[in-house]
Amino acid sequence: MKWLVVGATVFLVGIGSASAQPPPPNYAPIPPPRVEAVPPPPSRHVIWEPGHWHWDGYRYIWIGGHYVERRPHYGRYVEGHWVWGPREGRYIWAPAHWE
Repeated sequence: MKWLVVGATVFLVGIGSASAQPPPPNYAPIPPPRVEAVPPPPSRHVIWEPGHWHWDGYRYIWIGGHYVERRPHYGRYVEGHWVWGPREGRYIWAPAHWE
């Protein structure tokens, strides 16, 4: 009985972690970015964050771009981008952030 509980737990944990991860790059390639019309900024204290593709466990969905507020104590804004994760063996999304 103990092995059945352990096996079921490992199986369910594996399902939960796999569904939120992008597929390997040779399974479903990341589509090219969409062209977005960038609206005028509402103030000079914002920066445009371009849209990007997000893997929802079954397919890629487009997350549209939007303005984000500049942080006064941060110097440089790094856009989100796909990077190869050698430990994961697949591409992973590095979210936009301030440095």
